[in-house]
Amino acid sequence: MSTKPGLLLKADQIAAAPEVHFRHPLNPNSDIYLRPLAEVAGFERLGLSIGRVPPGRDSFVYHSHERDEEFLYILSGRGRIDIDGTVSDVGPGDFMGFPTPSVGHHLSNPFEEDLVYLMGGERSMGDIGHFPRHGKKALKIGTGFFFVDDDAIEPLDMEKAFPDGLPGRD
Repeated sequence: MSTKPGLLLKADQIAAAPEVHFRHPLNPNSDIYLRPLAEVAGFERLGLSIGRVPPGRDSFVYHSHERDEEFLYILSGRGRIDIDGTVSDVGPGDFMGFPTPSVGHHLSNPFEEDLVYLMGGERSMGDIGHFPRHGKKALKIGTGFFFVDDDAIEPLDMEKAFPDGLPGRD
């Protein structure tokens, strides 16, 4: 049995690591800086990053997931979380968890200092993200992401596609 090496990231190494700047394409107020931890440590199935949202900005966009569970844990600063239409203020030590299929959620920073939090979750090879306030879905297939309009998705009519029935089904 082979094992992969463990990795210790010291606080000063994490603080010195470059931030990845991200703006969600569906939210012009999205402005988040990420310090990836999981990738640096060699994780393949877990995503884990430190996120920093400047004052007056949003993290991503109101969304939910069908497959990939995720969580947020506030490290410093204050923010505002919208979970399924209920808005609450959050601060250091507050935890938000989103088991799947998740409800819609969105984190913003309407306050005067940076909001810093630990964010993590699964990184499956396939997920569907829902953006109900935008009428869109994001399909995650492998390492690619594809936006589709809600009204552009049509279910496959299984009876028409398999007029003699599916093999192995009664």
